[in-house]
Amino acid sequence: MSQVISSDLVVAGGGLAGIVTALEALRAGRSVTLVDRDRPERFGGLARWAFGGMALVGTPLQQRLKIPDTPERALRDWLRFGELDPTDPWPMQWARHYVERSRPEVYDWLRAEGLKFLPAVNWVERGRFGDGNSLPRYHIVWGTGLALVRCLVTALHRADPGGRLTLLHQHRVTALEHQAGQVHGALAVHEPSGREVRIKAPVVVLAMGGLNGNHRECRANWPKDRPQPATLLNGAHPLADGALHHWAEDHLEARIRHAGEMWNYAAGFPHPFPHFEGHGLSTIPCKSALWLNHRGERIGPEPLVTGFDTHWLCQRVAAQEQPWTWHLLNRRIALKEFAISGAEHNARIRDRQFLRFLRELLLGNAPLVRQMSEESPHFLVDDTLAGLARKMNALTCTLDIDPAVLQATVDDFDANFSKGRQLHNDAQIRMIQHARQWGPDRLRTCKPAPLQKPGAGPFIAIHMQLTTRKSLGGLHTDLQSRVLNPAGEAIGGLYCVGEAAGFGGGGANGKRSLEGTFLPGCILTARAAARSILTGR
Repeated sequence: MSQVISSDLVVAGGGLAGIVTALEALRAGRSVTLVDRDRPERFGGLARWAFGGMALVGTPLQQRLKIPDTPERALRDWLRFGELDPTDPWPMQWARHYVERSRPEVYDWLRAEGLKFLPAVNWVERGRFGDGNSLPRYHIVWGTGLALVRCLVTALHRADPGGRLTLLHQHRVTALEHQAGQVHGALAVHEPSGREVRIKAPVVVLAMGGLNGNHRECRANWPKDRPQPATLLNGAHPLADGALHHWAEDHLEARIRHAGEMWNYAAGFPHPFPHFEGHGLSTIPCKSALWLNHRGERIGPEPLVTGFDTHWLCQRVAAQEQPWTWHLLNRRIALKEFAISGAEHNARIRDRQFLRFLRELLLGNAPLVRQMSEESPHFLVDDTLAGLARKMNALTCTLDIDPAVLQATVDDFDANFSKGRQLHNDAQIRMIQHARQWGPDRLRTCKPAPLQKPGAGPFIAIHMQLTTRKSLGGLHTDLQSRVLNPAGEAIGGLYCVGEAAGFGGGGANGKRSLEGTFLPGCILTARAAARSILTGR
């Protein structure tokens, strides 16, 4: 027989959005059953691995740095960059809610929970034509996403002195119980044993993450008018497979919106010690590296430079003849600029070692460069360009890289520096110079110089592939995070939060994110759902 559990609400998914929903409900005295597919040590989902960047508006940290941000300015940036459809009301309303509420409901709330932010605000996604973030908004949680998850999980257990929380790890919600359009529970299966659990609850909150962990789903949703590479790495998680999205659509008339909009990354390489098949690490591409095609030619005519428009970068990479590109740089650049997104490879921030973090920021991140050169076959190092070309060809089992072509590519770029700084006329150099005007970016971006600058070697080539990450679309929801049917009516007892809801409304970011909108989007949608559940509105 099936085990039967009764709760005031059941949360399907143990990522950030699910944890926040459960926490708010527990603090209000409700009983919660939280169902999570992963193992207990992975509780927290992708947020546990995240770098911890958050786009926040009008914070004290911005004010301290004299950044004149306002919700009105942020909303203009958001709508312009995301290209949101003005006839699609709920994403528009969620965008407005985000910029108006990210300060009190995310920044202030997390500070009250005991979390801190690094004392710098980064300027990301500026837009190729200045149409992205018009000023810096990217705040970084001190301790990365791991500290965020640990803090809230601790709070979760602290809010449960009387056993009102039931955690079901390694369980998958397979169906929702419903009658006459009203949800009243869920069926879950313990995946290792196949044992079924029936959970009775008047409210179900879907917090199962996005659709991009399933590459079949990802490719099926890929927009027909955009290039799609032959191979992809997985920077999401296979458990984010979209199955519960489709169940809700098929059985409850929920609507999946904007499934083809994704926030992928253009510069990833296979994890040396993968957590699952196809696991990709996403680099934060070096601004000073030359981004090359499979033949070792610079991709252009507009050079590819990170920090301006990730959506455009992904399309340019996907349009190349081969499903891989190369980053060409030297040790001087790598020490200052090379970074990998996420908690795992940002140990100084993750472990809150401020003095060591400061030392590596000023002197270079030699440990990470050394680690990747030792662990990853996709991180190639050589003293000469000819030797590097041989290693690049050996990795791809081709003769695509002609050493003479690679040398000519570097010579052509280095020629910019032959007649003095006043005669630089390269688009990438101009973008680097613009980035270096902002202090935090200056610390992480090299002063432009020839790649063949004496003493700057050895040369490095990184073999890159497009890596899936976040789903920008999801189940259609209103501002209370209630799931809507095709008539725009709320489905009784059913809520959806976080990435599963496209971070609100089934696609609050539109086609592009201002970056750092995902963790706050999880918190905002979860808190909205909890308010509605607890007040009955």
